[in-house]
Amino acid sequence: ISPFVGRIYDWYVAKGEIPESAQTDPGVLSVKNILNQYKSHGVSTIVMGASFRTADQVLALAGCDRLTISPALLEELEKRQELLQPIPTVSPTGQPLRTLTRDEFLLAIAGDTMANEKLADGITRFIKDQETLERLLSD
Repeated sequence: ISPFVGRIYDWYVAKGEIPESAQTDPGVLSVKNILNQYKSHGVSTIVMGASFRTADQVLALAGCDRLTISPALLEELEKRQELLQPIPTVSPTGQPLRTLTRDEFLLAIAGDTMANEKLADGITRFIKDQETLERLLSD
């Protein structure tokens, strides 16, 4: 699972909701929540934070399974000296992850404007990319 920290951040900033720090950044909080949900329920998957805008976002997610970090942010991180505070390890609770019905999912996504818009945008982008790839392969 590869949640896009920066795209979530960008959406909130465009709405005038600028986080005070990486610890209150909605993109960072989203990845932490996803990581916690999967790990606490023992789901075997890798959570890979992506699409970072700042080095502070990267540092706030130290300890996440994987992070995709741009060369520019890697250079910035290399120059910094602060000690990392990794995300606390979450132990499985033994409780299975609850599966949503289609209606529950649609209700949840309808109640979250950011998630609704970004999901639609992401699906549209994937469709366009697939169509482009299919054209390239058929030529």
